[in-house]
Amino acid sequence: MSNENITTIHEFDFNLICEFFLNTERQGPGSPGITLKALSFIDNLTDTSLIADVGCGTGGQTMVLAGHAPGHITGFDLFPAFIDRFNYNAGKLGLQDRVKGIVRSMDDLPFQNEELDLIWCEGAIYNIGFERGLNEWRKFLKAGGYIAVSEGSWFTEKRPAEIENYCMPHFPEMDTISNKIARIQEAGYVPVATFILPETCWTEHYFTPLIKAQEMFLDKYAGNKIAGEFVEFQRYDAEIYRKYKEFYGYVFYIAKKI
Repeated sequence: MSNENITTIHEFDFNLICEFFLNTERQGPGSPGITLKALSFIDNLTDTSLIADVGCGTGGQTMVLAGHAPGHITGFDLFPAFIDRFNYNAGKLGLQDRVKGIVRSMDDLPFQNEELDLIWCEGAIYNIGFERGLNEWRKFLKAGGYIAVSEGSWFTEKRPAEIENYCMPHFPEMDTISNKIARIQEAGYVPVATFILPETCWTEHYFTPLIKAQEMFLDKYAGNKIAGEFVEFQRYDAEIYRKYKEFYGYVFYIAKKI
């Protein structure tokens, strides 16, 4: 597969994407350890704190948060099957009294102004846009409330054309870390912490588990052209990362509303 004929994930049917990722613990790069590292920069949470996990997927990171932070967490995702799995996982872990998933778009969150103590979003803010998410979600945070997001970012000012041409259709707002921090400040936040997700968040915790999901998917949809193209897209994504990982990756940004 080449840059000339690669599709973006947005071109695949939503239901197809959902079915594929239901067979994975995570829907993007990350790890429990990284979730906890980001959480370590957030203080003042109490049993009455309200937390929103936006673009929560099946809730892999949400359950880690709930196991180590007080308060009530509401997860939001567009895919009903993801939310069904999210709520099942919460119940299985005995967290159903303070963790609940709701089918809802991230551009239509059901909160009042200054109601939330923390907004969490691992690898999903690009769906609404980094700047738009920062600006639109800010009103929901209390003064001193936190936002924590992981976002694709460039590690260098210059990079090979192949990786830039691959990433920009998927992440049109992809930028350098310093420019992302500038956008955070312009939106009315104080940057608290910024760190790059290590390679294991991509390989051990994301790409490797995808291999089994891909095999299951291809077995179920043997001969299905669209399913085959989707798996090919996933494999090319892993290939591109291995080739250009020194130029880009996910970065966690933690900031406080002022």
